[in-house]
Amino acid sequence: MERRDPLQNLTLTWQSAGGTAVALYGGAYAAARVRRPAVSALLREAGTLLALFALWQLVGHLSVMSSDHALDRANWIHRTELSVGLPDEASWQAAVTPYPVLVRLANYYYAVMHFAVMLAVLLWVFVRHRERYAWVRNTVVITTAVCLLVQFIPVAPPRMLPQNGFVDVAAEYGQSVYGGAVGGVVVADQLSAMPSVHVAWCVLAAVAVVRVSPSPFRWLMVLHPVLTVAVVVVTANHFWADGIVAVAILLLAYVVLALVARRRGRTPVDTVDTGARPRARSTDRADRIDRADRVGHGDQPKQVI
Repeated sequence: MERRDPLQNLTLTWQSAGGTAVALYGGAYAAARVRRPAVSALLREAGTLLALFALWQLVGHLSVMSSDHALDRANWIHRTELSVGLPDEASWQAAVTPYPVLVRLANYYYAVMHFAVMLAVLLWVFVRHRERYAWVRNTVVITTAVCLLVQFIPVAPPRMLPQNGFVDVAAEYGQSVYGGAVGGVVVADQLSAMPSVHVAWCVLAAVAVVRVSPSPFRWLMVLHPVLTVAVVVVTANHFWADGIVAVAILLLAYVVLALVARRRGRTPVDTVDTGARPRARSTDRADRIDRADRVGHGDQPKQVI
């Protein structure tokens, strides 16, 4: 008997994400009108993230040009990976499939954690480290935008290549976030495997936590990208190449932000943290110079003889 989980209901469609983004923008406007700038900023940033997520889901539908070509590209990626010596993703999946609990956990992790962790990291940086928030948010925007452009070229995921030894374990366990419609609303398209936004976002989230947090436990966040890469492979949702391209796009985003900062003639605190103390304000410096000048010119209390 086929097992069913309500996993699709945990995944936002582009319609629901877009509608929620509009509602959040409306809330941000209302909060600004009643002079609640902190609430307004928080709602606006949450709306921006959901708008990006909605756009990502929508592009998946728009990218469908030919399923035949998408399958051909997926086959080419798999052959190329094997020819350069990368491990076969099908063998990794075969090592996990005998353990149903691991498979079900991997399906859940794939469906939920990439967006949930990214949202939690952005919220944490916004609330606790506001001066670093712009760097993290801009990285998310640039990375996601470039990934969306690449996704206009349809590429099938490994799970659509059963002849290569892959199994669609999400569909097998009734945990697919793709499948049919949920409540009459069509869910995300299946031919946007290249690049893996899952991998891009998880690496981005880990880098943000490691760079921003002063806690010695911040390195535990590295487990998130490690788990995500393993999950996208054993669930046959992405090739190694999908993750490699995603990380390259993320590095490109960091380069762009660094060049913009250099062009502005400054090194933003959210890009490079040297640990140096902030420079004294110009007015403080002027006061010190003025006091030194007075002392140097004998502007001192005269001794009483």
